[in-house]
Amino acid sequence: MKEIVVVSGKGGTGKTTVLARYAEIAHKAVIADCDVDAPNLHMLLSPRTRHREAFVGSKMAIVDPDKCTDCGKCEELCRYDAISAVDGDGRKRAVVDIDSCEGCGVCVRVCPEDAIDMRDRTVGEWFVSDTGHGTMIHALLEPGAENSGRLVAMVKHKAKMAAKENEAELVLVDGPPGIGCPVIAALAGANIVVIVAEPTVSGLSDFRRIADLAGGFNIKCALVVNKADLNNDVTASLLEEATTREMPCIGRIPYDEELLAAMAKGPDAAREYQGCPAMIEISKTYDALQWIL
Repeated sequence: MKEIVVVSGKGGTGKTTVLARYAEIAHKAVIADCDVDAPNLHMLLSPRTRHREAFVGSKMAIVDPDKCTDCGKCEELCRYDAISAVDGDGRKRAVVDIDSCEGCGVCVRVCPEDAIDMRDRTVGEWFVSDTGHGTMIHALLEPGAENSGRLVAMVKHKAKMAAKENEAELVLVDGPPGIGCPVIAALAGANIVVIVAEPTVSGLSDFRRIADLAGGFNIKCALVVNKADLNNDVTASLLEEATTREMPCIGRIPYDEELLAAMAKGPDAAREYQGCPAMIEISKTYDALQWIL
């Protein structure tokens, strides 16, 4: 089983479009959308959900008001200012602000009345869906919730399990943008990483950052320049940077207004433009990957 992860130094570079095209070309691939904070691969592949499950990402403190004597110890020692005393029924009780609680459990340890308990906190959902191109595993984290890296790792694990069950030889991963914890979780275990970059000054900087991160994992990487014809000078700089890192550039995708207009109308319209210049070049990058894997 091989695993291709498509990433970018920031959002909006076209990595999801590239991954969606790979899913259309590949046969019996399992698709994983690991951009759990802001997933959008479903907009291109139209998945039909057949299983969904809550994701428990952390713990949160719950106060039993009948046991609480408002001694103030929990409020005093909570470093996140998540506990405060609130009047009710003629006396004060400790109340937890769940948005501020980090689940550290200090309040449980110091409460002399055993009035506080730590309980699982649901912070998102993960899904198993069917697409026209194979099984898709994806997830959605609640806004502002923590543990996105852990959810990414779960999505990848479920995708590999699905690949084994379906006897699929390939897992395609749409990675999160940036270089943070979710990206690290997405890169772990990959056979090759495709870095999608755009020819802007910030795009060149983003490419260097994500290339440095991927290089730390000792994973083979390949560069794809999207909208390559919009700034030939920066495109040349991207190619020079890749050459310095001994990283092959497997494609330069042209700016294609036809494809953008089709994608804005939905996945069905986009499929009508498989012969447009951008799609043809993306397909060539997939063919080039087969020689590297």
